[in-house]
Amino acid sequence: MIPMFAKKRFFPWVVSTLLLLSLVRTFSLSRAETITYNRRLLVLDGDAAQLTIDLGGGSITNFHLRGQGLNPLRWGEQGDPIAPRPMGHFLCLDRWGAPSEAEQKNGMPFHGEAAHVEWKALLEPTPKGKRIQAEMGASLPLAGLKVKRRVELSTSEALFVVNEEVTNLNKLGRIFNIVQHPTIGPPFLDENTLVDSNATRGFMQSSPLPNPEVPAVKWPEARQDGKVVNLRHLTSDPNPNVVSYTIDDEYGWVTASSPTRGLLIGYLWKSAEYPWFNAWRHVEKDKPLARGLEFGTTGLHQPYPILVGKGRIFGRALFEYLDAGQSSSKSYVCFLFKIPADYKGVASLTYRNDQLVLHERNSRPKRNLVMDVGSLFQPVDR
Repeated sequence: MIPMFAKKRFFPWVVSTLLLLSLVRTFSLSRAETITYNRRLLVLDGDAAQLTIDLGGGSITNFHLRGQGLNPLRWGEQGDPIAPRPMGHFLCLDRWGAPSEAEQKNGMPFHGEAAHVEWKALLEPTPKGKRIQAEMGASLPLAGLKVKRRVELSTSEALFVVNEEVTNLNKLGRIFNIVQHPTIGPPFLDENTLVDSNATRGFMQSSPLPNPEVPAVKWPEARQDGKVVNLRHLTSDPNPNVVSYTIDDEYGWVTASSPTRGLLIGYLWKSAEYPWFNAWRHVEKDKPLARGLEFGTTGLHQPYPILVGKGRIFGRALFEYLDAGQSSSKSYVCFLFKIPADYKGVASLTYRNDQLVLHERNSRPKRNLVMDVGSLFQPVDR
């Protein structure tokens, strides 16, 4: 979620413009990096898909099928064209949401520093077995954290796996949050785009403190002015703007399907690592402009004093703790599928026997989307 009070506008064409300009202004900085219109990029090329990561903020800015070119993560925040900033799928670290007033005066940005600092390429895109691997990292000086990311793109399927390790560099322990912020935009996003998830109980961020979880709702429903809203859809009204839900299954998942464009993007993660799913919706000129398919360690979009005071919602923690020098590692998976023009959305997702299966709503098994993916996750940190 991006704050409405920040007085920023969001332009889904920013990333596409940069990529278009790469056709006329691209040169190699090193074997690991490419400069595209003054932005440092890592590009991973597979037989099925291409993945681009912008090192100015560490955002995943482009993931598209070979031969199609449509990038669901086509979204960017307006700002200095060469400065680090949130785009596409960006990382919220060490927080999700606003800093306290005192922290803001000391320079802490909304959603933390991760998308506002330069990242360094640690390992150039390198073939390793059936995947192409790259590594990058960043230091967050105000938070006293560092993050190291390993990305593995399948050579044969439209799928990549991300592992991120966060280390506390402070001499004392501290609380923190990490939230993935995938953001979809037009033309992939339109009035016909369907969002599905295995989320369960939730609450509207617009509900008043100290108990925003009252009233509770169940995915995909939310409430606005006493009326039921189905969050699978977004047309001209984005309210309720942000709704947060818990995940009860072993794996959490979310998909966005665009029957108009014939493409689906999805995410899969361990709920033990990321127990919350947060749905953000944004409209401009009565048209869908952005949807956040966010998942992370918190579901309350508030500064830390409020999170500490609240502690838990629906029995789920609202933050994590890292001791001095301690590291925490978490992973997720992202994938693409071609879909037919009459696709109805995802009823359920299964991951077993190294196979990913998406079961379509109100459809026979022959319409299932199937991908052989191998082993995706490392053991969860305890």
